[in-house]
Amino acid sequence: MDEDQEREDQGISLPNDSKIDQHSYSLSETHRSINVPQGASFFRTLLAYTGPGLLVAVGYMDPGNWATDLAGGAQFGYTLLFVIMLSNIIAIFLQALSLKLGIVTGRDLAQASRDHFSKPVAFGLWVLAEIAISATDLAEVVGSAVAIQLLFGFPLILGVLITALDVILVLFLNSKGFRYIEAIVAALIAVISICFIIELVFAKPEWGGVLVGLFIPKAEIVTNPKMLYIAIGILGATVMPHNLYLHSSIIQTRKFDLTNFGKRQAIRFGTIDSTSALMGALFINAAILILSAATFHNTGHQDVAEIQDAYKLLAPLLGTGLASILFAVALLASGQNSTLTGTLAGQIVMEGFLDIHIKPWLRRLITRTLAIVPAILVIWYFGEGSATSLLVLSQVILSVQLSFAVIPLVMFTSDKRKMGEFVNPKWMKVLAWVIAIFIALLNVYLIFSTIFVA
Repeated sequence: MDEDQEREDQGISLPNDSKIDQHSYSLSETHRSINVPQGASFFRTLLAYTGPGLLVAVGYMDPGNWATDLAGGAQFGYTLLFVIMLSNIIAIFLQALSLKLGIVTGRDLAQASRDHFSKPVAFGLWVLAEIAISATDLAEVVGSAVAIQLLFGFPLILGVLITALDVILVLFLNSKGFRYIEAIVAALIAVISICFIIELVFAKPEWGGVLVGLFIPKAEIVTNPKMLYIAIGILGATVMPHNLYLHSSIIQTRKFDLTNFGKRQAIRFGTIDSTSALMGALFINAAILILSAATFHNTGHQDVAEIQDAYKLLAPLLGTGLASILFAVALLASGQNSTLTGTLAGQIVMEGFLDIHIKPWLRRLITRTLAIVPAILVIWYFGEGSATSLLVLSQVILSVQLSFAVIPLVMFTSDKRKMGEFVNPKWMKVLAWVIAIFIALLNVYLIFSTIFVA
């Protein structure tokens, strides 16, 4: 029995009340390719669902986050840790909505947008999503290139060109199956985590101050214009629009039961997976800021904001060259990890909005070219010191796009016609719209400040 017939027998309506062929499913080559054991123990079932959350978490620790975290720690110590915590809570909530949309409707966010909006609106949303993915790719390119330069001494432009070779890695992993991609991502996250655990041992932060910064917000976050600017930058760099498209699709790689009971179980375990993975991302984001605060804030280096400057100062300030090496290794792992998830998000967005299917390596080549060309031109014209400015620019572009992903997500998961009994309850609708408006206002302020103030 094929999946469409199975859905009809269970009384599950198909999008637009019509049958859709297998090729129309999100990431059709891996759709429902990972079995979920029926009647298994809690931990065995959780293991089957573990993976998508890790891929999503990558976007919350990519190189675009590093500049804002470094600047926040160097200038203001542990104060902005609360902003990282708040950003992470918002991310957990939005990713839970995203996976619920994919599980319940069988459509990712891009497909759901194509189904719901007129062609001109859907096309406009696609263009914005593509710009956001190119901006994400720009951060990956620059971050990886900086790491290559720091580790091997290559010119930054050469490092940018070397990053194009990851197309080969993507092609290889895609042929092996989705679990291989998840395993590589998990391994790279482990490398980043180990690097920062060792860094924090070297840095010896004041843990009492860390706890206060995490859980007790200070009024100066809002009243101090410079602190507010960096705080909003951290928020803008943390919640990534492409992750909302990504999560609603990759959760469908699991072959869960299509009954309401099966969907409810999938939502439960998918949420546990994403929440735990995003808590890991919280640790890494916080670790960057804590390392910066402990190393630079009280040592007369409060102006550190460039990744290259942080790399050069870590060794002498912490008394070991290993500190700088670990920092660069973590940055390289972060950039390469983001490459894998960026490729998938690009494929999902193009297939979802336009129903155009091209090979992932070709898609990667196109998006990587769109990132490499402006990166080379800017670095060639303005010099290697422009790398951090490019990272900041990529985050501003992502901020512009974010609301155009969040608002449709909130609309769809609050629509009973689409979600049935899984529609957001009233309290969740209110909270979701408050978050959507909050993000929109903050990002408008960030864009205004970047253009007219900063």
